[in-house]
Amino acid sequence: MLELKHITLSYTANKQHNAVLRGLDLCLDHGQIACLLGASGCGKTSVLRAIAGFESLDGGAILLDGQLLSDCHHCLAPEHRNVGMMFQDYALFPHLDVTANVGFGLRRWEAAARRRRIGDMLSLVGLDGQAKRYPHELSGGQQQRVALARALAPQPRILLLDEPFSNLDVDARERLAFELRDLLKAAHCTALLVTHNQAEAFAVADRIGILKNGCLAQWDTPYGMHHHPATPEIAAFIHREAMLSRRIQAGLRGAPHGAPTAA
Repeated sequence: MLELKHITLSYTANKQHNAVLRGLDLCLDHGQIACLLGASGCGKTSVLRAIAGFESLDGGAILLDGQLLSDCHHCLAPEHRNVGMMFQDYALFPHLDVTANVGFGLRRWEAAARRRRIGDMLSLVGLDGQAKRYPHELSGGQQQRVALARALAPQPRILLLDEPFSNLDVDARERLAFELRDLLKAAHCTALLVTHNQAEAFAVADRIGILKNGCLAQWDTPYGMHHHPATPEIAAFIHREAMLSRRIQAGLRGAPHGAPTAA
């Protein structure tokens, strides 16, 4: 469904040409959930911005369902791509209630169809009783669900998620990661998310890509990534992060209520 063919992307700042993506290739099938995993500055968000049409490519091509979205000569405008994006800070409108936020991208729909779609999305994310509440009246997890419902409402061909759990506390992240996967699968949605958190990637994704210096170091299933890392560096990264996560969880379980924990 999604094809990134040897894409390159760079930014110019202070007269310096900085390459961010260097010949990146990946393919994603219909209904799959994929995750790009890597440290800050490795190019994860730039991949999403290029797919969404917010950045132009220096080289390579991006195709969605066989349609050319971008290459070095052509960049289809974001509003013509039918690509949904859920931002890191959720970007909910504080002056609009849940219903209006979810229906924001449906303004051209007929009123009856719009109401049905909003109702369906609120049911999908389990917020039927919150329709008239405002973002400041919701928990972080509920705000995330509203943002997801809003992104899914226009029926995008693919959904892009930028660090969707970064605003949540440690206890909520793993639980909501599994819930997000279930919601995306229930909506039959193809999705690509980025994160620096390995536990989130393994909880959500069908395919994981390790991104390093603007290139894919490995693109594999979670099982393949864990049991057959492509390089010693990836093996060290996977096992180090897994061990740290287990230590943090053990510390949280063993600490008295309200006591600080150390990693």
